Amino acid sequence: MSFDLRFDIRHILTASLLSAAMAMPALAQDAAPAAEGDTSEPASAETADAAEADAPALVDDLFLGDESAPLTIYEYASFTCPHCAAFHTDVFPSLKSEYIDTGKVRFVQRDVYFDQVGLWAGILARCDESKFYPVAGMLLEEQSDWLNAEDGEDLVANLRKIGAKAGMTPEQMDTCWNDQARVESLVATFQKNATEDEIEGTPTFIIGGETVQNQPWDSMKPIIDEKLAEAEAAEPAN
Repeated sequence: MSFDLRFDIRHILTASLLSAAMAMPALAQDAAPAAEGDTSEPASAETADAAEADAPALVDDLFLGDESAPLTIYEYASFTCPHCAAFHTDVFPSLKSEYIDTGKVRFVQRDVYFDQVGLWAGILARCDESKFYPVAGMLLEEQSDWLNAEDGEDLVANLRKIGAKAGMTPEQMDTCWNDQARVESLVATFQKNATEDEIEGTPTFIIGGETVQNQPWDSMKPIIDEKLAEAEAAEPAN
């Protein structure tokens, strides 16, 4: 898949929050960039320390695979991105069976929030972290179905069906969607990770520290093999 066909998120770090403003106005306000020509005085050290203390706590990565695997692969994905759904259907099964399940690769999916809908789905996936990958799998596998909603109420109902299949109760889902502190943490984590890794679209992969764009399995597999060989060669001898 060429890069031009992927979602562009060069401005998503602010847009993601603005899209959720109806539900979380404070988030959009806090994330808004400074206006051009802002001549206010720099914040004092005390103010900076207070702001850091008030910043949302970051959430941990959720790993799939053997903790001792020599190679780690990070995938930046959005639950509303069709190319992410295609990767999950067409490529991920081979990655999982050949590398993750065999202890060669440790895999991490990092969420990207393009819009409020993707954020709702991401909150659902993280509602019970022990079920993150099963729920994320259903959201991607059934993306065209649950996104095919007539309105917001219908879309939430579709998401509830996925949560129910994972064993979540309506009350549990409501609690997660209404937990503003948790939502702030998810968005802050997305912002930090995507900024540090200079993510411009989804799906994007970090394989052995190298940024790799979305591509078919027969092109991605040699990259994984090369990085795996490098990682294994770098491991200290027993």
